[in-house]
Amino acid sequence: MTKCPRLKPADLPQEKYDPDNSGFISTERFKDLLEAHGSELDPHKLEVLLALADGNADGKICYQDFVNLMSNKRSNSFRRAILQGSRQLKGCSLNDEVGLGLSQRLVRHVAYETLPREVDRKWYFDSYTYCPPPWFILAITIAEVAVFIYYGFKLDRLVLQVSSPSFLKSPLPYHPQLRTQAWRYFSYIFMHTGIEHLSLNMAMQLLVGVPLEMVHGALRIGLVYWCGVLAGSLAVSVTDMTAPVVGSSGGVYALVSAHLANVVMNWSGMKCQFKLFRMAMALVCMSVEFGRAVWLRFYPPAFPPCPNPSFVAHLGGVLVGLTLGVVVLQNYEQRLQEQSLFWIFFCVYTLFVLCAVFWNIFAYSLLDVRMPPVP
Repeated sequence: MTKCPRLKPADLPQEKYDPDNSGFISTERFKDLLEAHGSELDPHKLEVLLALADGNADGKICYQDFVNLMSNKRSNSFRRAILQGSRQLKGCSLNDEVGLGLSQRLVRHVAYETLPREVDRKWYFDSYTYCPPPWFILAITIAEVAVFIYYGFKLDRLVLQVSSPSFLKSPLPYHPQLRTQAWRYFSYIFMHTGIEHLSLNMAMQLLVGVPLEMVHGALRIGLVYWCGVLAGSLAVSVTDMTAPVVGSSGGVYALVSAHLANVVMNWSGMKCQFKLFRMAMALVCMSVEFGRAVWLRFYPPAFPPCPNPSFVAHLGGVLVGLTLGVVVLQNYEQRLQEQSLFWIFFCVYTLFVLCAVFWNIFAYSLLDVRMPPVP
């Protein structure tokens, strides 16, 4: 995608555009700037500038808002100014544009799949450069498939690997008897009970995770994913204390539930095609995968007294998605450290992790839980 030059704050000195140090740019200065740089600006950014100007009754623009906008930085002040403006970006929607290349159509499709406001879609469309690409979800997926193929050959089993006597002997699954090995609370995502388990998780992970990462970035999506993974294993260690855990459902369900909740809360603004059908299919896939996990948990284990893997990790992922995940996905341009609700949910999540850690240290001996043998 061809991008217009990005102006840096150094190109917009305050002594030139705000000589009185009032914090505002006058109408005259603003018109001069448009004449000087108007041809360099993409039309959508120009619309935002005009909306900012119209949003102030006295025709002045906050200098810092102006600098942030010209340097492609965003904050809630832009949305407030745009919503207060008389124009409010009434031009044609992003969906009306023609003559776009394949990569541009993909970015536009992702924008309509994940963002509820037209101004955010336009901003994302103009600023996205595929650099960096959505590497996090792709890397996790490739690693999970590679590990599954490796153990498929090693165990000589693909359909239901969990029924192999050597399945839980891997250093990756979470096992309650080995809960002091802290890496297992995360590494269990690379082991799956069988090809049907892997297929459902990979389908949801790619179809939902890749578009979300393209919009929100690897940091936000990785945070939600790994928080869901950790919550899943800790939830099992608290509520299903004798069961092992395998599969990436904790992270996948955190992403999918956060996305679905975001779509529901912004239903009128979401312009993705067949959104009701897509939501229904996502819920069906989640229900099928969760039902399979519940059935497997209570099915007679192949190697008693060790039970089959737990399904509670799915529920832990859903809870993370509906709380922490929704907040992370709501305002894609706002920094996480600026979101008060994010810190509230993050503190609650941290408190849960600490309580679960103490539970794992003391509860097993206090409750005299009969642990399954070490694999």
